[in-house]
Amino acid sequence: MEAYTDFAQVYDELMDETPYEEWCDYLVALLDKHGFSENNIDVTNKKGETADVSTADNASESVAENLAQERNTILDLGCGTGTLTELFARRGYDMIGIDNAQEMLQIALEKKERSGLPILYLLQDMREFELYGTVGAVISVCDSLNYLLEESDIIKTFRLVNDYLYPRGLFIFDFNTVYKYAQVIGDATIAENREDCSFIWENYYHEAEEINEYDLTIFVAEGRSESGADSTAAEKTACGQLAERFRRFQEVHYQRGYRLEQMMDFLGQAGLSFVEAIDADIHGEVTGESERIYVVARKGTETTANQKAER
Repeated sequence: MEAYTDFAQVYDELMDETPYEEWCDYLVALLDKHGFSENNIDVTNKKGETADVSTADNASESVAENLAQERNTILDLGCGTGTLTELFARRGYDMIGIDNAQEMLQIALEKKERSGLPILYLLQDMREFELYGTVGAVISVCDSLNYLLEESDIIKTFRLVNDYLYPRGLFIFDFNTVYKYAQVIGDATIAENREDCSFIWENYYHEAEEINEYDLTIFVAEGRSESGADSTAAEKTACGQLAERFRRFQEVHYQRGYRLEQMMDFLGQAGLSFVEAIDADIHGEVTGESERIYVVARKGTETTANQKAER
């Protein structure tokens, strides 16, 4: 069963307590910490020497402007409904959002229409994404990479990130750990009842594959609008009270847990350079009980022809 189809229409409502603003603040701080906003990213000139974009004598003004724009562009990989993408765009970054769930991306496009922000959204699979040029940074958060269940798919995605990063560009991503799935949410049931939308989230952890299956059952009031359900979506009961009709739908999602050591190895195989790892919940040192981890990496060596052929 395909994920994020019917779920897309209630995703933002059910995620309304997600601290996107705090995430954005921290991610921007990480980008600044590692020099993303500084005008000192190297490029190679015609003589094969490195030169600063702002001072390269051989670069025309238009080329320099194009390079500067590319450097200021951030790709949000697995952007979903675009909430975080919009927050970055409001801070002045040129944003590209990629997601393979058409229903989620449609909501992102509706937000873009309302905000008027110049965001480019692309319906693509992160394992095969294509861009027209390079970007200064790539971000991928909210456990998007955990949806890649095969190690080869993680490496394939990382290689593409490396290919499309501007020289010395940054890659910041998060992932849920094996510990989180096995010890914290595995085999747990979570339920929430709201006025016009309720859900039951049942987790099943498959230890051998280190994959967490979660079965979502969602109930949505028919005919609901932003101000609540329409009167046409309700019927009078014998007591004269309004009884709303709810539509029930289900989705099954699979996420694989990973360890930091695995991610560091995948980065190396993709040519990316590991910079640091942070416990995403406490913004401190990673431990064996870290549930979600931020990883910062930098563009490294170019992908070889043999690696490209393996895709």
